[in-house]
Amino acid sequence: MKSTPNQYGTVAVTLHWLSAAVIVALLTSGFLSGYASSEVARKTILAAHVPMGLGILVLTVLRIGWWLVADRKPAPAQEGNALQNRLARIVHTLTYVLILFVCISGIGMMALTGAADVLFDVTAGPLPDFTEVGPRAGHGLGVRLLMGLLALHVVAALYHHFLRKDQSLSRMWYVDDKG
Repeated sequence: MKSTPNQYGTVAVTLHWLSAAVIVALLTSGFLSGYASSEVARKTILAAHVPMGLGILVLTVLRIGWWLVADRKPAPAQEGNALQNRLARIVHTLTYVLILFVCISGIGMMALTGAADVLFDVTAGPLPDFTEVGPRAGHGLGVRLLMGLLALHVVAALYHHFLRKDQSLSRMWYVDDKG
């Protein structure tokens, strides 16, 4: 279950890919809600988006807790490039910070607008104007910054896998019992 010096453990791999899937679903549903052509469609999309947002908050707290309390990350896949290792740590840390920030700003929007009542009771009336509350700007900016970091993360993983061939992606793709 735990990581070895050369391989991420089952818990880390599962939390990583589950988080990745939920984040892709959140980004998709968030942007789709903005482009929805009807109030009903927007409510339906947001009614899925909000619980997924709470889910990624829980997953992120679990991931951080796992690394702080129960497990240690493996050593970098290929020693010798201190700059890349440092940049990877910075990107990972900023990614966690932005995920938490986007979740908190989303909760702030829901709390300040009362949107939860409208989303989960179709008879409650129209959705509020989210642009009227302060957390909305931070939510939008945070999502865009997060998308940039995630793109950088994916490009770096593919670079390491296909060009450097240092096995960093395979260490997070599956669990190798050989350690």
